[in-house]
Amino acid sequence: MDKLIIRGGNRLSGTIPISGAKNSALTLLPCALLTDEPVTLRNLPRLADIDGFQHLMGQFGVAHTIQGSRPDDFGRVVTLEATRLTSTVAPYDLVRRMRASILVLGPLLARAGDATVSLPGGCAIGDRPIDLHLKALEALGARVELAQGYVRAVAPGGGLAGGDFRFPVVSVGATENAVMAAVLAKGVSRLSNAAREPEIVDLCRLLTAMGAQIEGIGSGELVITGVPRLHGATYRVMPDRIEAGSYACAAAITGGSVRLEGADADTMGATIDALRRAGVEVSHDPRGVTVAANEGLRAVDLETAPYPGLATDMQAQLMSLLTQAQGDSVLHETIFENRYMHVPELRRMGAVIETAGRTATVHGPARLVGAEVMATDLRASMSLVIAALAAEGETQVRRIYHLDRGYERLEEKLALAGADIRRENDV
Repeated sequence: MDKLIIRGGNRLSGTIPISGAKNSALTLLPCALLTDEPVTLRNLPRLADIDGFQHLMGQFGVAHTIQGSRPDDFGRVVTLEATRLTSTVAPYDLVRRMRASILVLGPLLARAGDATVSLPGGCAIGDRPIDLHLKALEALGARVELAQGYVRAVAPGGGLAGGDFRFPVVSVGATENAVMAAVLAKGVSRLSNAAREPEIVDLCRLLTAMGAQIEGIGSGELVITGVPRLHGATYRVMPDRIEAGSYACAAAITGGSVRLEGADADTMGATIDALRRAGVEVSHDPRGVTVAANEGLRAVDLETAPYPGLATDMQAQLMSLLTQAQGDSVLHETIFENRYMHVPELRRMGAVIETAGRTATVHGPARLVGAEVMATDLRASMSLVIAALAAEGETQVRRIYHLDRGYERLEEKLALAGADIRRENDV
């Protein structure tokens, strides 16, 4: 197991390339299950979760090839081909570490008429039930049962019929599963109060390129007219808005100025707004985003919310940034009930943070000092790295396998901008 060793105090300056979006890629990969023709994804990030998902796809007989990829490249081009499905079972051993594995349920059901998927794993950031996934599929005509830790779904009568479903609360994953299931249904499906995240727009655009008929893309009301079959396509994964926001926080906490090459400001509205309110200068053009912290940081109050609100995946990184802001900042987490596990580790570094339920109050500016800290989940891991960049002395971040799930070659990218950071074996 590896660890990161970071010596703080360096002002970040330069250019950091932004990779393809992890959360989008994990939704685009299972689209290959919907057709017997090749699906090529460009700008696919090199991440542990992506490798794990491709391994899971192999369980169903999906072949994949990597085109023109060099070890020093960021991202790669991968072609997936599910000419014939050899299985519709996603076993526990392949699913348990990655919650996104549940996203094979909809496409397997749509194409093969049945699917058996182990209940998923992933980051321990609170209760994330899959009941909305199952209810949406039932509304489209599936028969679903839970037994011995597995979901078994069947489309009686030779395929899904389609139907109407209103999500009682916004759910990104359930919307994604329902969309992928509906594209091959026999009738018209209407999904109301659907999630509007850019990653869902990315999914719908790939499916449309494959021949799907989807109306209302980007809105909370999706109308999907099922088609008999989908064909292959070539598609470029959108830039990772969470990675870009994370590096923006890293630059700002060091008082630096960094160009986030390839970042898409149109998908980062709430994050950019939070940064600007905190005193960070943000500019953008069609090719990227530039952030600079030339003045002192200001305290702000923030609340996570479904898109277009502030992403819960940015809460921990912004909390680290706000430890250096003048005054008291209040953060309210509305998505998950257990997403402050990074707080005790930040306190070990000198942060002054109080929590009460889903609310955290950050008193700043705090003097951060390097320490040995342990990552608890993906975004919490990044919050510790951000804090370490501004801390006095050396910080050792352990259990960084979480980071490898969601940040492509993080230490290399930060080093490009002048960070004193290295990876070592944690013996």
